[in-house]
Amino acid sequence: MSAPITQDVLTLPRKLPASDKQNLVGLTRDQLRAALIAAGTPEKHAKMRVGQVWQWVYHWGVRDFDLMTNLAKDYRALLADHFTIEIPEVVTRQISEDGTRKYLVRIAGGHEVEVVYIPETDRGTLCISSQVGCTLTCTFCHTGTQKLVRNLTAAEIVGQVMLARDDLDEWPVPGAPKEEVRLVSNIVLMGMGEPLYNFDNVRDAMRIVMDGEGIALGRRRITLSTSGVVPEIARTASEIGCLLAVSFHATTDAVRDVLVPINKRWNIATLLDALRDYPNLSNSERITFEYVMLDGVNDTKEDAHRLVDLLRGIPAKVNLIPFNEWPGAPYKRSSGNRIHAFADILYHAGYATPIRTPRGEDIMAACGQLKSATERARKSKAQIEAETARG
Repeated sequence: MSAPITQDVLTLPRKLPASDKQNLVGLTRDQLRAALIAAGTPEKHAKMRVGQVWQWVYHWGVRDFDLMTNLAKDYRALLADHFTIEIPEVVTRQISEDGTRKYLVRIAGGHEVEVVYIPETDRGTLCISSQVGCTLTCTFCHTGTQKLVRNLTAAEIVGQVMLARDDLDEWPVPGAPKEEVRLVSNIVLMGMGEPLYNFDNVRDAMRIVMDGEGIALGRRRITLSTSGVVPEIARTASEIGCLLAVSFHATTDAVRDVLVPINKRWNIATLLDALRDYPNLSNSERITFEYVMLDGVNDTKEDAHRLVDLLRGIPAKVNLIPFNEWPGAPYKRSSGNRIHAFADILYHAGYATPIRTPRGEDIMAACGQLKSATERARKSKAQIEAETARG
């Protein structure tokens, strides 16, 4: 399972108070090595110790240093004196009629984000957040109505994966037969926030998730969704290597400027040029274009034909997303007939065009519906106060 017990000659710094202990979750291997050495681990043993601790935390899901049984007792005590292993707190868990799970998660500072697990017959997809709120103001997205509070740390991003594995009881058990079925088999960075506006933390978190001695999800099991932060798109390929999805949603700049205001900074032509240059782009690693279907806004046959023209030369698939309505939303969902007519045009042009089945709508867990409960409560209170003032 891990290297045999060895004895270290330790240089012991003072024991830290609980508030000063460093969280090991979210540290890269290099950062973990530096932290262990600073706490008293001899340099000659640091690489081995990193491997051991890494495996306990990310492969076995252990949070108690005393359970790391291939480490000597005095070394376990050293770790406990200087470090913690902490993940975000699950405040509430809701389970939809279709089996979708939505977690309201509290992070440092009392802020909250939402995480969604979607079980399917051949996979289990975890939708994770990268920011509290969102810096963008996409008009069809409920999350976009919540202002950005802050970026999530790498620990808070990795912690979302770990808490889902906790809830699904997916951590392996030492000595038990190996189970190949993964409940969390895929990750999509499609929750709250724009991942490419929090690039460094997202990159470090995904490298931890992909590490073969821990959670060990392959890079093609991870999809990052961006609204079009053009300068960071090439870095996504070179520094993370995951699959890319683009929140596209319109075929003219005039419409996309309204739906996805970042388009005013990097318009459709600029975005598509960056995507054509995306490293590793091929028929086996296509870019996914997400296209929410809004009644009378972007769902005409003319829009479909324009989309075909725009995508020419880009290995792509198009996910058509029936609009998931939320209280006060300014749009309506396109009719089934319009969605299917749109899909047929793309399909006959040679593009895979799945129509996404809304999941978790009854618990506001569907695409574009995520918003922290505290923000909903604040908004409701503000509305009540405004109504009282008007009365």
